[in-house]
Amino acid sequence: MCRIFGYLGQPIQLEHLLVKPDHSLIVQSYQPKELRNALLNADGFGIGWYHATQSEALPFLYKNVLPIWNDTNLPHLCRYVETHCTIANIRSATPGLAVDLGNTHPFTHDRLLFVHNGFIENFRHTLYRPIRNQLSDTAYQSIHGTTDSEHLFALLCDRLAQTPGLSLTDALAETIHIVTELAAPKSIPIYLNMMVTDGQQIAVSRYARQGPTPSLYWLRDDPSWPHSVAIASEPMFDGNWLPCNEASILTVDTDLEIDIRYL
Repeated sequence: MCRIFGYLGQPIQLEHLLVKPDHSLIVQSYQPKELRNALLNADGFGIGWYHATQSEALPFLYKNVLPIWNDTNLPHLCRYVETHCTIANIRSATPGLAVDLGNTHPFTHDRLLFVHNGFIENFRHTLYRPIRNQLSDTAYQSIHGTTDSEHLFALLCDRLAQTPGLSLTDALAETIHIVTELAAPKSIPIYLNMMVTDGQQIAVSRYARQGPTPSLYWLRDDPSWPHSVAIASEPMFDGNWLPCNEASILTVDTDLEIDIRYL
């Protein structure tokens, strides 16, 4: 399991999102409150963001395999960067999957950024080949690491490529549907809290089968972060954080309207 975070709204410095909150991702890495199946998130971290004013610019990435609390460059970077849209992940690696930059979230393709909190049980021996069998050659060759997360992202990107005009919400729903169908015959536990953004909207799922659903919350127009929507595995400070509904996809659009679709 990991912890994930996403933000869409008026431009803000990353330090106000990732460093300064009382229960920031830094604190969640060593003192999570709602983490299941792990104690710490110490297997690296990554941040993806979009330029605050250059709408056509591709997203930026910063990753490290160190625990987020040990990266002395991060506070300086977060004071410098201002963005209207970001997603981030602190990783608790599934046993057997390497801790390296290739396996570190976020994953990116063109303008998309993707993070995942959860896992597919015993992935290398259960759904590794079945998911790959669903992919086009282009999507198959885009996978560089070994995680279930990157395979999920490849499947989502393939759905978008195969159906021009498909929304992020629909692509996320189709990805969940395919993986659920593949897992069902052998009752393979799957935990699919996934977040994807193109810099204009964010779609995030809260979904699990054969086990408890990982925690996920959203917050809109808090005085600390006005004119924005934030989504996080755990509330980052006292505020009107609302739990995302289980078996649903929450989508935040460019106008910050919230849409909830049940799966």
